[in-house]
Amino acid sequence: MKAKHNYIFLAVALLFTATGCKKILDQPVVGVYSSSNYFTNDANTILAVNSAYSPLTFTDASSNAIWVLGDVASDDAIKGGSAGDQGDFQLINDFNINPSNSAVEAVWKRYYQGVFACNVVTNGLAGTTTGISPTVKTQALAQAKFLRAYYYFVLTTCYGNIPLHLEVPQTPTEAQKPISAQALIYAQIEKDCTDAAADLPPSWTGADLGRVTKGAALALLAKTYLFEQKWALAASTAQAVDALNIYSLLPVFADNFRAATKNNAEAIFTVEHQTGLVPFQGNNLNVWFQPTPLGGYGFFYPTQSLVSNFEKSPGGVDDPRLDYTVARAGHPYFDSAFDPAWTSTGYLSKKDVQPQSEIPRATIGDGNLNYPAIRYADVLLIEAEALNESGNSGGALAPLNRVRKRARESYLYDNTLSGFGTVPSGLLPDIITTDQSQLRDIIRRERRSELALEFHRFFDIIRYGSAYANSALADEPLFNYNTNKFFPIPQSERDTNPNLGL
Repeated sequence: MKAKHNYIFLAVALLFTATGCKKILDQPVVGVYSSSNYFTNDANTILAVNSAYSPLTFTDASSNAIWVLGDVASDDAIKGGSAGDQGDFQLINDFNINPSNSAVEAVWKRYYQGVFACNVVTNGLAGTTTGISPTVKTQALAQAKFLRAYYYFVLTTCYGNIPLHLEVPQTPTEAQKPISAQALIYAQIEKDCTDAAADLPPSWTGADLGRVTKGAALALLAKTYLFEQKWALAASTAQAVDALNIYSLLPVFADNFRAATKNNAEAIFTVEHQTGLVPFQGNNLNVWFQPTPLGGYGFFYPTQSLVSNFEKSPGGVDDPRLDYTVARAGHPYFDSAFDPAWTSTGYLSKKDVQPQSEIPRATIGDGNLNYPAIRYADVLLIEAEALNESGNSGGALAPLNRVRKRARESYLYDNTLSGFGTVPSGLLPDIITTDQSQLRDIIRRERRSELALEFHRFFDIIRYGSAYANSALADEPLFNYNTNKFFPIPQSERDTNPNLGL
């Protein structure tokens, strides 16, 4: 971390918001600023907030490797690619993980960069800010607090007990903080989300589309309560998101993952990407996940275990989410014929990937799909799980069945589906059991299908406990729940921070 008198370089280095503001400033800001002469007007304040969004993006899929820790480590995907390419990602796949692993290092650095950028804003606006309008100041602080909460949520689910930075350090020594218990990290996330929800607007429009909202803060708070097993709070907070009457499930599941229908009614918190811009704002996952014969890198192959998780009707019709999520033999890969030889598992991911009619091969690494960090369906499943775990299994059925109903009724809205116009008999029927144990298994299976390949699975596996994790990862002989429930704090932090206490 930089000394305080240099910290604004980060805020002025990025002259656009990576999450919705599509206007690029013509001239760079030069020089070094202190908080006393930088946070003096609305324009600079907005620039500082914009920079706090930047680490969220997938403009470089190797430096934002949450897809590796969230899904390659799970039973939903393997690394793919050639054996020697990104070897450290394969070591994550195999649970042969040490603190110098590049994916472990990348996520730590990327998300603490986000924490730092947020602290620049909260610290810079803490004093006298007479040149900044009250509305801009309030909304800037609220956005920074939400983003800090999100960065810390990712960091603590990945690494467990971690240093908690809420100030911009003025000396290198101040940056060398000991680890804090995960309970303290969660408490700070709760506080930041609660503060942010009080001040964020329910929606944004125009060039501000994509900034975080009240619903996003409440949704992250509900998810935090879920991970803490604060079931009643998780359920009531998820219900508070619903009570905003802003969000709804899209009629066609796949529209959550199409550029033409992004920023939709199901998108609660998304990471925005735009193609063809300078500075670069594209979604680089597009090239990483496409097969090598089409110009991609050939990473991130879905597993047979994931494919088998999707339900079939009694007549053998698949849950339509399967083919919206996974490319496989006998089905097209967007606007290309699928070749099973492209992948060692027989499958490719279709999320975070676009047809070459939209993003041609010449610019394949510059996609414009958003990353759906929190969708409304996720919130409904949080509500269902929390109600079931708190003893209200009957109440859990309504949000759960809303998710299932949308999935099966894609047949009523998507004319590309064979049999369009009629829901296949017995496909994804409403769940009626109120047996808590049975319903727990059903909700977990539903969550896996609904959120497949959205980088959440490993963290769900771990929070479900050792018995579930050992079963899910039984094919990984090196997996040990106690050792691998968290990734190691990176070697770079161990080398520069003698106060970790490790």
